[in-house]
Amino acid sequence: MANTSSKETVEVRERSWPEEDAVDELRLLSEFLTFLRITAVNKVAGLDRSKAVATPWPTSPTMSMLGLIQHLTAVERWWISKVCGGLDLPTLWWDDDEPDSDFKIPHDATPATAISAYEAEWARSEAALAGMRPSDKAKLKFRDQDRTVRWILTHVIQETARHVGHLDVLREFADGQRGE
Repeated sequence: MANTSSKETVEVRERSWPEEDAVDELRLLSEFLTFLRITAVNKVAGLDRSKAVATPWPTSPTMSMLGLIQHLTAVERWWISKVCGGLDLPTLWWDDDEPDSDFKIPHDATPATAISAYEAEWARSEAALAGMRPSDKAKLKFRDQDRTVRWILTHVIQETARHVGHLDVLREFADGQRGE
């Protein structure tokens, strides 16, 4: 039987809506991304490893809550730190020869370790964006096209929001919890 000590689970994080009168576009985008990040973390809060790695969705046999958190970590690494910030970092959990490789869960992964890695990536993302403006071009091209900071942040927000929806359904499968 798996050890489900509190060290392996995650506590609910406090979150708040972005400022209503935000005039700083980069701040507004960052605050919406932060809201969604914390929502994703809260979907996993309180679950033990067995529930967090379960793949109950019949049409998506590799999709688990931990896999989604791992995927979101990889998305932030790729888009914000590497493409936008130009940081020389390894790509996380990706294998060109194996689709969905970023959804495969390492043996020793727990909700706490996955969330810790995700939160570390948030800090790296913030550092990569320091001093940039929404209209600035990313440091690296993607598929031979320039992208702006605005485009990249909007894309990461969209990707995170989409997967928060998946996390909603997976959480309901795990223990019946619904909503925010």
